[in-house]
Amino acid sequence: MDGEVKRLCDFIRQTACEIHCYLKHGHLEKVYENALAHRLRKAGLAAIQQHALNVYDEDGTLLGNFAADLFVGNTVVVELKAARALSDAHAAQLLGYLRAARLEHGLLCNFGAPRFEIRKYALSSTQEPPAF
Repeated sequence: MDGEVKRLCDFIRQTACEIHCYLKHGHLEKVYENALAHRLRKAGLAAIQQHALNVYDEDGTLLGNFAADLFVGNTVVVELKAARALSDAHAAQLLGYLRAARLEHGLLCNFGAPRFEIRKYALSSTQEPPAF
């Protein structure tokens, strides 16, 4: 499965980079979201925009949900930004989504800078929750 996820993330990364090369920076985030979803679907991948993912408490109680910019292959959360640069707050947002929804893999993409930025994040299901 890890090989599959790696190939999927590599494909998303390449596709997003191609979009940035074509559109450049300066558009609204929604334009990049639509472009990436379109190209991924055209390649035969399941790419769901603004997909509601559940947020759970530690005992499994459903607390609510959030909308992932893209949820690809029922595996990878893709959070898109159109900012000058990625920040720690952007990474914290994606990591929070992954932890809360109990998902392992996420990509953080920034189309807003002259140079395309992308970061991969992976949570281990064997990680212990922090002690308080």
